[in-house]
Amino acid sequence: MTTVAVLGGGIGGLAASYYLCKSPQVTKVIVLESSSRFGGWLSSTRRSDGAVFEHGPRGIRPAGAVGRNTLNMVDDLGLGGEILPVDYSHVASKNRYVYVNKQLHRMPSGISGLLRTVPPFSRPLLLSVAKEILVRKGKEDDESIHSFVSRRLGKELADIAVDSLCRGVFAGDCRKLSVRSCFPVLFNAEQRRGSLTLGMLLGSGPTPALPPGPLAQRSQTESWAQWSLRSGMQSFPESLSAFLQQSGRVQLHRDAGVQHITPAASGWKIELEDGVISADHIISAMPAKALSSILPPSCQSLSQLLQDISMVTVAVVNLEYEGSILPVTGFGHLIPSSENLGVLGVVYDSVPFPQHNRPEGHTTRLTVMMGGAWFQEVFGSPETVTDECLLARATEAVRSQLGVTSAPCWSWVALQKDCIPQYYMGHFRKVASMRHLIKENNLSLSLIGCSYDGVSVNDVIFSGRTAAEELIGAAV
Repeated sequence: MTTVAVLGGGIGGLAASYYLCKSPQVTKVIVLESSSRFGGWLSSTRRSDGAVFEHGPRGIRPAGAVGRNTLNMVDDLGLGGEILPVDYSHVASKNRYVYVNKQLHRMPSGISGLLRTVPPFSRPLLLSVAKEILVRKGKEDDESIHSFVSRRLGKELADIAVDSLCRGVFAGDCRKLSVRSCFPVLFNAEQRRGSLTLGMLLGSGPTPALPPGPLAQRSQTESWAQWSLRSGMQSFPESLSAFLQQSGRVQLHRDAGVQHITPAASGWKIELEDGVISADHIISAMPAKALSSILPPSCQSLSQLLQDISMVTVAVVNLEYEGSILPVTGFGHLIPSSENLGVLGVVYDSVPFPQHNRPEGHTTRLTVMMGGAWFQEVFGSPETVTDECLLARATEAVRSQLGVTSAPCWSWVALQKDCIPQYYMGHFRKVASMRHLIKENNLSLSLIGCSYDGVSVNDVIFSGRTAAEELIGAAV
C-alpha cells in the first residue's frame, strides 16, 4: 500500500487521512475536496466582535466508544484547552422542550418526571416503560422508528417525542426511517434482550473496546453531556488539516472536483478537471449519490445502490437578539410534524454555550432549523427559495413559539443542500450489498462518511478510522 486517495475533505475524509498518516505502510495520502474549504458541514462564522455562530453541528456527545474516539483525536490535535463542556447538571442538559398544541412543554426528566403525568403526555412515562418489558419481540429484520416505538412504548410517545427527535437528529420522517440503522442500540436491545428496558440495564451487545485518553477520562469524571470548541466547531477540521499538512505525508487539494474514477492495473485512475492522479486505493468520503456519478459503467450495480440513498436539505437560520428574550431556559425545543411541517426546531445557543456570545452587552443567539424531509413541500425547490423567505419563516417561528416581539439585530441564512442522508427501512441491506459488490469485484474502494453507518460527527470520524484500520491494521 503506497498511495491512498481520499475523496472528500469533510470531517470523515480528514479523519481517515489522520489515521492513515500514522501508518508506515502508507507512503502518500491525497485528499481531494471539490469545494474551496475543508470541514464539510462543520462550519462556523466568527464575527470580529467575538461572537460565534454554527451553521452545522454545534455540540458533540462524548458518550460511548465513538465519543471517546473523537475526544482522543481532539486531545492529540492539542485542542483540549479549547473545549467548552456542558455537563449533565447544566440547565441545557436538563431542560429540553417540545412545542405541542401551540405551547412549550418541558420533556420529562429524572425520577419525578417519569412518575408524574407531564403534559403533553396523557399518562406517566413509567407506565409505558413498565409495560414495555412485556411486549413481544418484533419478527421483521427492520421496521420504521415510528412503528417500533408505537409497538413497544405506545403511539403517543411515538407521535410526539420520537417524531420530534427524528426531526431534530435526522431532519427526517420517523414513519419512513429505519430503527435498525438510525437507532441500532434500540433495535439490538429488543433483538438480544427482548426489551428496551432490559437492553438498557444489561447492555445490548458488544461495543468497540476503546481506551479513553486524558480528555475522554475528564469527560467521564466531569459528566459531560456534550462539548463544543471556543472558536466554533470549524476549528476542529482546521486543526486536523494543519496536522495533516505538517505530517509531510498528506497532500490536501481544495477546488479539486473528481470527474471520473476508473479501475487500473493496480488501483485507480482519478480524473480531475486539470489532470489525472493514480492511487492504489480510494477511500470515498463523498455523499453516496456523488460517488455514484463518478463511477465507471462497469460499476453500474454499485452506482444504482448508491443512487438509492436519499438526502434532505435543511435551512439553518442563525439569529441574534439584543437582551435576554427567552421565556424558558434549556437546550432548545423540537416540533413534531403534526404541529408544524416546515420548522423542525429551535436551539437556544446562548444557553449551552454563552462563551460564543459577543463579550460586550447582553445578547441571545438562536438557531432555527427548517425543511428537511418536508423542504420541498413547504418551501418549494431549494434552487429557487430566497434567503428573505427563509429568514421571514424563522423569525415568525421565534415570534409565535417563543413570544419574541423584537426583531433580530443580526441574522445569517445557510441553506445546507443535501446535508443529511435518510436511512430508510432496509438501509442496512443496501449498505451490505454495496460492500459485497466491492469485495466481489476486487475493487480497492472503501465507503465512509454519513451516507452509510451513522450521521453523527462521532460516527463519521469512526467510519474513517474503521476504513483506515481495515487497510493498514490497528491505528497507532
